[in-house]
Amino acid sequence: QAARGWSSLEAIELLDRSHPVSPGVINRRYPRSDSVPKALARWMQRLLGSEGEEDFESVSLISSPVRTSSAQNNRRFLSFGMERRRRNNHLEDDDDDSRANANNDEVVFADPSTASRARLGNQRGGGGEEEELQLDPLPPMFSKYGDFHTIDWQRDLARDRLRHKVIGARSRDFPLGLIKAAWDAGAGWICVLLVGIAAGATAGVIDVAARWMSDLKDGVCADRFWLDREHCCWSSNDTIYKDSDCSAWTTWPEMFNYYSKSPFYYLVELFFYTAWAVGMSTLAVLLVKVFAPYACGSGIPEIKCILSGFIIRGYLGKWTFLIKSVGLILASASGLSLGKEGPMVHLGCCIGNIISYLFPKYGQNEAKKREILSASAAAGVSVAFGAPIGGVMFSLEEASYYFPQKTMWRSFFCALVAGIVLRLVNPFGSDQTSLFHVDYMVKWSFIELIPFGLLGIFGGLVGGLFTYLNIRWCRVRKENKLVGGNPIYEVVLVTLFTAAISYFNPYLHKSGTAVIKQLFDRCGPEDYMVELCEYRNVDGDVYFGSAFASVFWQLSVALVMKFVFTVFTFGIKIPCGLFVPSLVMGSLAGRLLAMLIEGFLRAVQDEAGTSMFSCQIGKDCMMPGLYAMVGAAAVLGGMTRMTVSLVVIMFELTGSLEFIVPTMVAVMFAKWVGDATHKQGMYEAHIELNGYPFLDNKGEYPYSTTAYQVMRPSASEGKELAVIVQDAMTLGEIEQLMRDTQFNGFPVVVSRESMYLVGYVTRRELQLALHAARQSQPYVVTASLVFFTAPGQASLHQPHADTSSSAPAPLRLRRIIDLAPMTVTDQMPMETIIDMFRKLGLRQLLVTRSGKVLGIITKKDILHFMRNAGDLESITNPNFK
Repeated sequence: QAARGWSSLEAIELLDRSHPVSPGVINRRYPRSDSVPKALARWMQRLLGSEGEEDFESVSLISSPVRTSSAQNNRRFLSFGMERRRRNNHLEDDDDDSRANANNDEVVFADPSTASRARLGNQRGGGGEEEELQLDPLPPMFSKYGDFHTIDWQRDLARDRLRHKVIGARSRDFPLGLIKAAWDAGAGWICVLLVGIAAGATAGVIDVAARWMSDLKDGVCADRFWLDREHCCWSSNDTIYKDSDCSAWTTWPEMFNYYSKSPFYYLVELFFYTAWAVGMSTLAVLLVKVFAPYACGSGIPEIKCILSGFIIRGYLGKWTFLIKSVGLILASASGLSLGKEGPMVHLGCCIGNIISYLFPKYGQNEAKKREILSASAAAGVSVAFGAPIGGVMFSLEEASYYFPQKTMWRSFFCALVAGIVLRLVNPFGSDQTSLFHVDYMVKWSFIELIPFGLLGIFGGLVGGLFTYLNIRWCRVRKENKLVGGNPIYEVVLVTLFTAAISYFNPYLHKSGTAVIKQLFDRCGPEDYMVELCEYRNVDGDVYFGSAFASVFWQLSVALVMKFVFTVFTFGIKIPCGLFVPSLVMGSLAGRLLAMLIEGFLRAVQDEAGTSMFSCQIGKDCMMPGLYAMVGAAAVLGGMTRMTVSLVVIMFELTGSLEFIVPTMVAVMFAKWVGDATHKQGMYEAHIELNGYPFLDNKGEYPYSTTAYQVMRPSASEGKELAVIVQDAMTLGEIEQLMRDTQFNGFPVVVSRESMYLVGYVTRRELQLALHAARQSQPYVVTASLVFFTAPGQASLHQPHADTSSSAPAPLRLRRIIDLAPMTVTDQMPMETIIDMFRKLGLRQLLVTRSGKVLGIITKKDILHFMRNAGDLESITNPNFK
């Protein structure tokens, strides 16, 4: 019974119901010193390696009957000493697998080699005949949900409400009860506080290390090797520091005492630049492949699925956190077209998952854990961009599936703490909370809303085209063994190609954040050495000659190559994000448009002389950095289809409240055009590509169908629904049914003829209960009838059951079934059913007609139906192949 998760007292109660004996018989069969439940408990402790933890004691919360007087007598008589531990643990460690859906999600079992053969004597028959049965491999004892399964929101939240009610009742016990109640009330705030501190410290370390390693491709600070290029030049005595004008920084050719700027000098510099880039990316992919395969990619698509209730074992584990942190430093420093902002969301959720296990209230309840993960995602964005409010809005708009008001408060607090810690770490040395602070002195005019709208249209087109091409390439990677089977070679080739081309373009050579900061900056008199602004500072006037053509050509090449690089980079087996490459592309496009508009205004002034297009003396007609900022928001919006959260993030990134309206205009146009060109954003497209069961709460269901048309098995398939009869199946028949099918749950009916619904039992509950009966009740054999009815209830199929000693002992398992499963009628519109799945977090619905069960609808059935555009004939459920 310990394997099932019942306490010893419940085991005796079940034993008393299935085979009534006197207390003396129980004492003789199970003496106090060597009881079967106690022996199983000790065996479970040895298996877990912790003598003091007995978390397996729990009770079912859906259909646990009230203890009978006989059980109370057994409690007084047997005194196993486990009641206190049962009271403490049964609320947190319910080992039920929830009302599992009937699809073919793989159930995670223990090692099949450990499946034992039970030789059980038919002791009631008295013949000594042995029956041999190959038991199914058992799932993990303490894993409430299997890998790649979805959680049951309603059941987990009900467990938490019951736990809270019990703690509230105990709060009257002064002082321990009051202390426990206060700790429980503040556990959520303490948890998110720790998450915020850890996220801020992790982001600070990653930022500092990534900047230092990124500059290693160009050289090293000879006097202080631990400083990056910017801080190295700050520490020198140079009056001016502009790009390469820094005597304290030593390039790699200069390390070999070669100072002449000859072709050989640049060849050596190119070699070291490419070698460092390839070495860093290769080390990153090796770490990911060997230690943590889940540490690759952005992580946001998987985080969206996990927050919606999907289980991916190991995706938020400590090894994933460690390897992704190191790999993110190496990948971002290698110069690949990727960012670290998306992976920071994944790292934040890893921190939240690890810390939640310090608080059983969250660590042992998957639905409550997702409240901490939502706050962790907000902290990830907060430390990635220095945008706490934007992090909360991102978690609300994009990441979270279940976001109650208290979760928003805790997300706000977690993002705030993470931002404060990052500010204390001060990884950029600027003492500013905004990453790309701007101080534009020019106001925008209403006529400029036209180019801002054009940037939005450009962002939507680029986002749709990028999504289409990247998904096509990722599909090739999945289907082609030559590409997908060699991730190390792919990373090396992409890095080599990227580094060899980026070296020759100043806007590809630098890191993404450095380029964005340069493109956002305004061009003033102090920027005379910056090539981007040099064409605007010739005799105090704007000069459109060779300098203009050179800058325009470099920006155009950088935009095209950045797009190509990102298409092939996003999705390779290293940590890689999409935010920074999108911002870079948008900034380049915005700057190009600003240069064209400057040329147009200059031409108009030259033609018309003094006109309405003339600018005031000493002031600029426009600010090119503003166009870069708006273009960055437009392209990122076209990629991800974010709206409100993106505007808030851009405001916090730049610290510019004045330009919210232009940003909103560009983001809305990008959203409209992006939805028109490609229906899904990048993250939703990757979710569909990977086949995750994610039911987007922002989607629509445009089909006029009913539950009868979508349920499985359908009438056209000619297959029967696998059910369990409540009082007419033997233990062997049920075990055979479980071996013949892979369903994760079975409806319990009155009879196969009537098909009247009694309840629903999960495969996991049934497996553990039968295994426990085989281990602890030797008189239960293969021929024993299994009753899902209450004790004393008349049997429809066995009205005159043989009660002689020769009949096999029955086994009653009513306590493991869900007596109130979610059901709908066969004529229920699918629009309503989809809303039930979205808002209630269901895993399956039973379809009935006049109380008779007809079939089952699971989340995967709905997704498959929606993806096939309502083609009813194309719907297939993998469970009925």
